[in-house]
Amino acid sequence: MKNFRYLLITFLSLLGLCACLEEGRFQISADDDTIPGVPVVTNIKPLAGGARIYYDLPKDEQLLQIVAEIVAFNGKTFKFSSSYFKDSLDVWGLGERKEYSFNIWAETRGGIKSALVPVKVTPEISGIWYVKESIVINPGFGALIVDWKNPQAQTVNVFVDLDFMMNGERKELGLVYSSNADSVHQVIPDLSSTEEVNVSIRVEDIYGNTTDEIVENNIQLLKDSKIPKRDANGNPIWVLPKTNDSIDWVPMCFGDGANGRLERVIDDLIDFKEGTTSQTNNYMHTNFMGRAGIPGVQMGNIWNLIIDLGDYWHISRVVTHQRWDYTIGNPRGTLYQGENVGNFALWVLDEDEQGDRAWNIYGEEISGTWVRISEHYVPIPVGLAPIEYVPLGVKGDEAYMFPQTPGYTKPVRWFRYEALSGIESVNNIPYAGTRSNCLSEITLFGMPKGSIDDKDVIIK
Repeated sequence: MKNFRYLLITFLSLLGLCACLEEGRFQISADDDTIPGVPVVTNIKPLAGGARIYYDLPKDEQLLQIVAEIVAFNGKTFKFSSSYFKDSLDVWGLGERKEYSFNIWAETRGGIKSALVPVKVTPEISGIWYVKESIVINPGFGALIVDWKNPQAQTVNVFVDLDFMMNGERKELGLVYSSNADSVHQVIPDLSSTEEVNVSIRVEDIYGNTTDEIVENNIQLLKDSKIPKRDANGNPIWVLPKTNDSIDWVPMCFGDGANGRLERVIDDLIDFKEGTTSQTNNYMHTNFMGRAGIPGVQMGNIWNLIIDLGDYWHISRVVTHQRWDYTIGNPRGTLYQGENVGNFALWVLDEDEQGDRAWNIYGEEISGTWVRISEHYVPIPVGLAPIEYVPLGVKGDEAYMFPQTPGYTKPVRWFRYEALSGIESVNNIPYAGTRSNCLSEITLFGMPKGSIDDKDVIIK
């Protein structure tokens, strides 16, 4: 036992000695003006828009870091450093596929620099060029849609310059989107669908390197209009099947929980301030009784809302409004949180694809096959003050039936909205909430049957 004690004391003493020696590395000596040795470059690995420099460290107790310096495309100087623990240094900002020359050096804790070591490298193609080559521009509905991919996941700035007519006046608009996401789908809304748009796009990295411009002129945006819910006399056009009705074995949801009413989801009124207006409690609430129509799941929080549009329409997009339910002290209310739907799918009934039975709905026999068009997530704004959520909630959240290649459905009469999950986060994972209970309003846009060219009809 005594031997074990002696060994333990010796071990702890050695640890203390090593710690003291290591601590000595971090003590800056005012008298130490010794110039450190240079790092010896052993290998250079080209990277996408950069390079990794491998080296042997100089032997100097006061060594702090290895430093590289480049002059970027925009004339600004950028420095990159790596601590004495590492044997390599990454340098970025080399935006072109050409040979670059720059210097690296060693530096002590007292700021003493070694002699400069010249380095030459030809990098791999920078990420900005991958982004530029992936850009796709599509006309949207009174909007322009820009998609791009960023396989290197490097932070890029995408500059979009628009030139268009609005209310008889020529407008110029410059936009910048900064992202390191591997895929971006950006909608530029509120443009005139009756006027052509000219656009130029270039991509820049954070070091000022930039691509040449992509230019597309005379882009004709797509047209649509709100599909009416009522006729000229104010009588309802849209119809909701009864709660226990089914189409293609897909039952309707129960929407009458917590003071909500199912029919209010198509009344053209959004949920407004509690207790003060005629729009009080203007939402539907499933009360956890969704009826998914999924085999083996009779009662669940996934639910379907099936709407008879009263006529045949080429549907283009849907705008949904959430339950708001705010008070003076809480202007945000339940917007983009709580029990609101966060993830949903859009379906239409294709009556050209006959099923093996017909369903009697309000005296009509309807047959066909439900076609799942697309799936969407309600975007969750972050970093806003409570009052800043209000205009977003009032405007509503738009989803294209065909988000990647905007277009119209074939003429359809029956539309189905399927709630998949709530908007709330669980363990910091968004859209993981099971409480997808609430919805205030659904509004559809499109064109009447036969009013558009067949080339704009997307068949699923």
